[in-house]
Amino acid sequence: MSNTAQSLASTRIASLLDENSFVEIGGQVTARSTDFNMAGMETPSDGVITGYGVINGSLVYVYSQDASVMGGTIGEMHAKKIARLYEFAQKTGAPVIGLVDCAGMRLQEATDALNGFGEIYMAQAMASGVIPQITAVFGTCGGGMALIPAMTDFTFMESKNGKLFVNSPNALDGNHVSKCDTASADFQGEEAGLVDFAGTEEEILGQIRNLVSMLPANNEDEAYTECEDDLNRACADLANCAGDTGILLSQLSDNGIYFETKAAYGKDVVTAFIQLNGATVGAVANRSEIYGEDGTVKEKMDGTLSARGAKKAADFVNFCDAFCIPVLTITNVTGFKATKCSERTMAKNAAALTAAFANATVPKVNVVVGKAYGSAYVVMNSKSIGADMVFAWPNAEIGMMDAKSAAKIMYEGSDAATINEKAAEYATLQNNVTSAARRGYVDTIIEPEDTRKYVIGAFEMLYTKREDRPDRKHGTV
Repeated sequence: MSNTAQSLASTRIASLLDENSFVEIGGQVTARSTDFNMAGMETPSDGVITGYGVINGSLVYVYSQDASVMGGTIGEMHAKKIARLYEFAQKTGAPVIGLVDCAGMRLQEATDALNGFGEIYMAQAMASGVIPQITAVFGTCGGGMALIPAMTDFTFMESKNGKLFVNSPNALDGNHVSKCDTASADFQGEEAGLVDFAGTEEEILGQIRNLVSMLPANNEDEAYTECEDDLNRACADLANCAGDTGILLSQLSDNGIYFETKAAYGKDVVTAFIQLNGATVGAVANRSEIYGEDGTVKEKMDGTLSARGAKKAADFVNFCDAFCIPVLTITNVTGFKATKCSERTMAKNAAALTAAFANATVPKVNVVVGKAYGSAYVVMNSKSIGADMVFAWPNAEIGMMDAKSAAKIMYEGSDAATINEKAAEYATLQNNVTSAARRGYVDTIIEPEDTRKYVIGAFEMLYTKREDRPDRKHGTV
């Protein structure tokens, strides 16, 4: 066995966890198969180091695959070690972190290896919604192995050496890796929406530590730290951030703490964890522009909700609800994205987002910071699908569509003066935020700079929220 490669698997664990906190489990386990000359082959730890340690003092379970042992392939005992780790994690209520570098199923063990995959899948499925699951892909993660990060809650991927695929790029009809590298971190982040963060190994391990520090240990725990920020802090420039809500959320959060998920996918929606009064809050926000570090606009969107954005948001809300994390939405949307690509899954994904918000029993607060038009507004955690508190800025517009478009439809064939007159009337009667507040669709109209204190106050009020749902096995949307 290569000492360099062995140290790579163990060094990743050491770099991830608090210093000297790792305790190995099953270090003496080796393969028991004797087929295909396996009897004389050494498989130290059967190619995977498993154990537990702490991140910032919190218990986590970790497995790290060793590519120097038969390519890190999964055999019978390799799989049993991972499944056993999940048993410990569920009994003690702590996250599982997988550090993946694996050539796939071990061919020499055939059906035993296949059964091992199934045991891991089963363990993951049973742990879903009970403990947070995180995967980091540092090398190859192909074939059936690709299902493992897909079944976890968060996936990280090394930008250069990470490869994630069910079928390799060269096995796809009409494709070649030089044409489209479907196994790359870029493709899996931007197109597949599977990767939350891509970067160097050091960056990934640091980001996992940050994420674990913000998450509850299990579905009965709370994610809370002491707040050192002013609860009544005014956010003077918040009104200028209505376009790039990633910046808006970081300004709202305690001391700017902000962790965005799936940033490269469905960019018209931001999903992120922030902290308010020390408590972790899941945030979902429409976004129409992205600013670079130099303060200039790097990318612009059209203000609509895309199918990808809806799916990303739905998955995020479901995670938050499973782990009792309150949800904040920042609404600024003009409708659904109208493209052939988006239309393929628009209805299904928008329905999934609607169901996610409607089914979520955690505290839900919505802030309308701009336009809120049509069904796209309704699915963004509106009062009608279960928002507990809805705030709106004074310039917010809530209605079916923009006033001029509505006037053109209602007074088709009329002259420009009439259209303008009726548009102004429609804006006053229907789209005005005061009109929405009078009907109870908005609870309070607030100034942008006061958003932080109002949102914190709402979540404090909702802390003891209890809400029943119909007696059923599960929904089907």
